[in-house]
Amino acid sequence: MNPGKAPDEPTWVAQRLWEARAALEVPEGFHAEIGEGAIVLTPVGDLRHMQVNQRVFRALCDRLQDSGWGPAYAGSVVHGLKVAVPDLFVAPDEIHGIEHPEGLGVLASGVVLVVETVSPGSENRRRDLVLKHRAYATAGIPVYVIIDDYDDGGAVTVLSGPDPERGAYASSVRTPYGEDAVVPEGPAKGFVFGPGITGERRG
Repeated sequence: MNPGKAPDEPTWVAQRLWEARAALEVPEGFHAEIGEGAIVLTPVGDLRHMQVNQRVFRALCDRLQDSGWGPAYAGSVVHGLKVAVPDLFVAPDEIHGIEHPEGLGVLASGVVLVVETVSPGSENRRRDLVLKHRAYATAGIPVYVIIDDYDDGGAVTVLSGPDPERGAYASSVRTPYGEDAVVPEGPAKGFVFGPGITGERRG
């Protein structure tokens, strides 16, 4: 899905949102993200969501061992005055080199791969398939992987080739559950999102 370019946002709005997020007391079980003109509270996923992410995390740890890179869980990825909290991302082991100056997370410029596991509901799907597609492409993150139980029995979509000006990825490869989706580039090149992570087709 091509999300199209985000509407321009006045700098003062972005700054106010940034300040509001810094002052916000986030309820337990939620993440606070700054999207397109709004602060969004996103709930931590259900058991299925957690299990899938745990499988990805463990498999990426094995794959990236001694490479100087590794996966991280649910940390803040910052680009300008925008903040996203992916389910997982891959960054250098020496994370201090890409730490946000205010200690709010890591800079998107140091992140090479993000993974989102879609939660139930149309708003959750829109957030991962449209809003985060646009956000990660705009930030120039090389690879974005979407694990989606609700895409016709389940599918993994691997997006690559970010175009920050358009806010979109040049390449989108959708692979149904039961087959292997492969990371095309970067430290995790060749990593497989297959049945061992997603299970077989659902429904």
